[in-house]
Amino acid sequence: MILKKYFTVAESDNERIDKFLSEELEDISRSRIQKLIKDGCLSINGKTAKASYILQAGDELALEIPALKEPEIPAEDIPLEILYEDDDLIFVNKPKGMVVHPAPGHYTGTLVNALMYHFKDSLSGINGELRPGIVHRIDMDTTGVLVVCKNDKAHAALSEQLKEHSITRVYEAIVTGNIKEDTLTIDKPIGRDIKDRKKMSIHSKTPREAVTHVQVLKRFGDYTYIKCQLETGRTHQIRVHLKSIGHPLLGDSLYGPKNAPFKNLQGQTLHARILGVLQPTTGEHLEIEAPLPDYFSKLLEIMG
Repeated sequence: MILKKYFTVAESDNERIDKFLSEELEDISRSRIQKLIKDGCLSINGKTAKASYILQAGDELALEIPALKEPEIPAEDIPLEILYEDDDLIFVNKPKGMVVHPAPGHYTGTLVNALMYHFKDSLSGINGELRPGIVHRIDMDTTGVLVVCKNDKAHAALSEQLKEHSITRVYEAIVTGNIKEDTLTIDKPIGRDIKDRKKMSIHSKTPREAVTHVQVLKRFGDYTYIKCQLETGRTHQIRVHLKSIGHPLLGDSLYGPKNAPFKNLQGQTLHARILGVLQPTTGEHLEIEAPLPDYFSKLLEIMG
């Protein structure tokens, strides 16, 4: 199977084509992009080009990405908390520390390994063998509700809802510091960080629209308990946006302080509370809620 990607360059910034594509395609390394270009998989304005090509405004890019030979992913008897299931969709409550799909360094113990055990062949295949059923993801240390597709029709329908920003995604979080406003909207485009590719940032050469609506639920002086509703769904969006206003997530060592003030706090205090979608077959609006995990509830009790 060959995946095709198309891009139009809005403005010229004297950027090499391989660098541009590595920033646009987060899951593909720059070295692989360079090999794809060398193998003739990229055309610019209908002609092949070298990796050193400097982009010009208006350039039309077409990249063909052949499927990699993917390692066999074992089915593992890992317990899953199913919040809702029908013929098309499965809503699961992902625990803290679980990676959503296999990747280098994480080929076992992932949500996909568990899904393959519990649902076997009843998963969509659009995203390939490494991501059966996976239409979106949440970070390893983020807990909460995530939807999985059982067939390609459902996968295509939910992908379109994600593209149109019509899916309801509500998170709850604890941030450092006291947010003074009761409600606020953070409208700051996000892209790959200029200096560190592991990070996303509002300071990027290739930012994309990102909007987060924030509502304060409770203040604890040094911390604030909030609700966030995503209008868009960029990588690390909530984490980056809250850092940008000076209130990084409690426990977020990537975007906040390296040392968490509470013992045994693994990663950011962020929970995907509500996920709302249109059921692909019936058109019914489904809104599934995941209860707060114990560690989160206990933190709120400690804070008072």
